[in-house]
Amino acid sequence: MNQENKTLKDRALPLGKYPHVKRVGNFIFVSGTSSRRPDNSHEGVEIHPDGSVTLDIKKQTKVVIQNINTLLESIGASIDNLVDVTTFLVNMEDFKGYNEVYGEFFDHTGPTRTTVAVKELPHPNLLIEMKVIAMVAE
Repeated sequence: MNQENKTLKDRALPLGKYPHVKRVGNFIFVSGTSSRRPDNSHEGVEIHPDGSVTLDIKKQTKVVIQNINTLLESIGASIDNLVDVTTFLVNMEDFKGYNEVYGEFFDHTGPTRTTVAVKELPHPNLLIEMKVIAMVAE
């Protein structure tokens, strides 16, 4: 079976030994993706002069979906090819904002979706991480 692994050099590198994207036959699997930038800062994070931090679920969600699309495009697909999305939220109070932005990209004909709350993600500035499965023609 045809397999391909990709790690993009112009994206935030994985925090472990795994690829950004793996294609196996017609299926494409994208590793958990956040709003982390290549320089390891995060979109949707504002650090104030007094050291306090404001986190924006809408900005983070938008960038996560855009990052996923970039990863999919690197392997000949896009978010239009998604069949399943799993979303991890640190706080279910962010569900409404996340859901609103998600709806800007997908409708009821889009991928299946599961959203779960998790205790934490790899960085305290992260509110959301998504992993997806896409399918393309062979």
